[in-house]
Amino acid sequence: MSVDEVTFSELQLQGKATVERLRRSPGQSLLVRRRDAEDLVLTTAARAELEHTAAAVTARMFVALMQRDHRARELVTDVLPEVFPWVTFLPREEVQEFVVELVSTLRAAESLDNPAPVVQVIEAWRHTAEVLADPELAAILAADTDEDFGVVPAPDAA
Repeated sequence: MSVDEVTFSELQLQGKATVERLRRSPGQSLLVRRRDAEDLVLTTAARAELEHTAAAVTARMFVALMQRDHRARELVTDVLPEVFPWVTFLPREEVQEFVVELVSTLRAAESLDNPAPVVQVIEAWRHTAEVLADPELAAILAADTDEDFGVVPAPDAA
């Protein structure tokens, strides 16, 4: 899906024209490019609510299906490589753990109206697959260490 783009300056200087462009946009959203900050997405409140509702209903249906039918869990485990090709580097048991954690997190994140935990779970498992895909790195991390290096200090706040 292509998204129309405008600059932040255009939005500021040509507000009415930019909003009209939003109304005519096929995706009903505009990508607002900013030079010194993260880009923004401009959309209508109605469109945002539609997207939120669709995502929430999809998550609830998926979670309910996964909780009620073991065949659904097996099917999801089997098709997961089509969605996340990197799971091929995970052992089957870990793919199943990923599915369970993903479903649990989808349910909890939807109840908070916050998709960030879902992305965090996906990224954590992707990083695990990255390590397992590199036999040398996987061996290093799996090896016993000769000594305990003690408590890891908290990172400095930047």
